[in-house]
Amino acid sequence: MKKRNSITALFLTGVLCVSVFAGCSQKEESSLTPVRLNEVVHSVFYAPQYVAQELGFFEEEGLDVSVAVGQGADKSMTALLSDSADIALLGTEAGIYVYNEGKQDYPLAFAQLTQRAGNFLVSRQPEPNFQWSDLKGKSVIGGRIGGMPELVLEYVLKQNGITPNEDMELINNISYTSTSGAFVGDIGDYTVEFEPTATALEQQGNGYIVASLGTASGYVPYTVYMSTSTYMKENPEVIQKFTNAIQKGQTWVQQHSSAEIAQVILPQFPDSDLETLTTIIERYKQQDTWKENTIFEEDSFTLIQDIMEQGGELSNRVPYEDMIVTEFSEKALAS
Repeated sequence: MKKRNSITALFLTGVLCVSVFAGCSQKEESSLTPVRLNEVVHSVFYAPQYVAQELGFFEEEGLDVSVAVGQGADKSMTALLSDSADIALLGTEAGIYVYNEGKQDYPLAFAQLTQRAGNFLVSRQPEPNFQWSDLKGKSVIGGRIGGMPELVLEYVLKQNGITPNEDMELINNISYTSTSGAFVGDIGDYTVEFEPTATALEQQGNGYIVASLGTASGYVPYTVYMSTSTYMKENPEVIQKFTNAIQKGQTWVQQHSSAEIAQVILPQFPDSDLETLTTIIERYKQQDTWKENTIFEEDSFTLIQDIMEQGGELSNRVPYEDMIVTEFSEKALAS
């Protein structure tokens, strides 16, 4: 009888310990501040963010970040403005459009993630000596009119003496998620794709990467983090902690190899493999895709408005100080 009582006591002690640990875990989780992030697309292009997620940098800052994918800057902006997201990762142009619409609670950009375009021109044939002039007389699947991918593509074409839809055809009536499928279905001579889609087309034998829009367009504030002025005013500590985590991700990416980065973010891309991810990341590293810090500089803001103006998509210039906030990035860099 004593032996049975001892076993029972041990069992109850074990249950109590498990309960205590579970309670501690739940308490720890509840102490984190929830943040709803909407990213424009899910792409290796945003590797520093995924490093921050996978290595627990957000949790270190006391944040529980949930991520939704907008599948387009317009959709991510809608999520932000409708209070379906607290923070959005998207193209700078989306915020400029909203500002020029006269909306009172317009979004503010508080951190920059990428400094080059992250998409690539894919051809049906290998073209080791490709020149942008080769597009004359051809058709290219581009992006949504007014969106960053399309604006940068048109900017590159014009920089190379090509007039869109005169010297060549731009196809803009295909949704972002369907462009690669349309290309495989024999639409267009070329397509512009982000990673990992561009590399997937190569691996499947359906296309060949022949040029980088990031290299061709130079340093452009391609993707930034935005929040509404109201949310930022009411939650400055959340914005600061979020920026701190992204800065940690950027620093980690700068200090580690493509293979190491690929190993960390592999869970974000379950349909990929380590070798493919390493190849993609190295391609991005070689073209200096990611900023070393999150500070959105005025020269970059001027350039993106130049590109929009040249593309006929800018009604009025937006003052840098009206839309760009650098205090959080400066504190994150100094800490």
